[in-house]
Amino acid sequence: MLLAIDIGNTNIAFGIFSGGNKIIHTFNIPTGNYTLNKLRRSLRKFKIDNAIICSVVPKVSRKIEKDLRDFLGRQPYIIGKHIRVPIKNLYLSPQAVGQDRLVNAYAGIRLYGVPLVVVDFGTAVTFDVISKKKEYLGGMILPGLRISLEALNQHTALLPKIKLEAPKTLIGRDTKNSMLSGVVYGFSSLTDSLIARIKDKLGKGTQAIGTGGNIGLISKYCQRMDGKDANLTLKGLNMLFLQQKNT
Repeated sequence: MLLAIDIGNTNIAFGIFSGGNKIIHTFNIPTGNYTLNKLRRSLRKFKIDNAIICSVVPKVSRKIEKDLRDFLGRQPYIIGKHIRVPIKNLYLSPQAVGQDRLVNAYAGIRLYGVPLVVVDFGTAVTFDVISKKKEYLGGMILPGLRISLEALNQHTALLPKIKLEAPKTLIGRDTKNSMLSGVVYGFSSLTDSLIARIKDKLGKGTQAIGTGGNIGLISKYCQRMDGKDANLTLKGLNMLFLQQKNT
């Protein structure tokens, strides 16, 4: 079995794959609360043979890499270090693109075709745009939904700290629901508008696929998204591992 790990700023997503492309179990551990004991407990029912890691948090990545060497008795694969994502990267500074964004682009190409835009609703919201020639063109980076709510609380005198959840109505009738409506409907409208602009630029047949930890919430409010795949990054990691194994 393969353990695929996507280390984000807020959560670490884990996926266990068995028999090629079959994902049999997923779980999350908050990034700031990760310990080897928590990982061991989550994996106690599974026999893991290999692991592959994609990370945007170097410090945590180094710890998990060491833990997996001790736990598995072998070196896990690290995206960007042991495995290069096989996609033509047209970023002005290619090394500046987060590896998770390239993995999403690669998985999106394989699963949904091109041209394509992948919208990842994580700690940040990222738009990754892939041309009909399967080139990574770049995209957009915005503050995420939770960050936006936290900013309202931290940079104002009277707005409270609230939990991200679905707003009760479009027009909020109290402060909490006004904040939730502004963030959720605001980001969904922004997402629809950017998707429309990107589709106009890339041309007919462009698909928009949503992923990330908040996709289950926000996708209900987006009208221009063609599909959602919460495990897109993990699936991409599995594909890259299988490709490496077969070369």
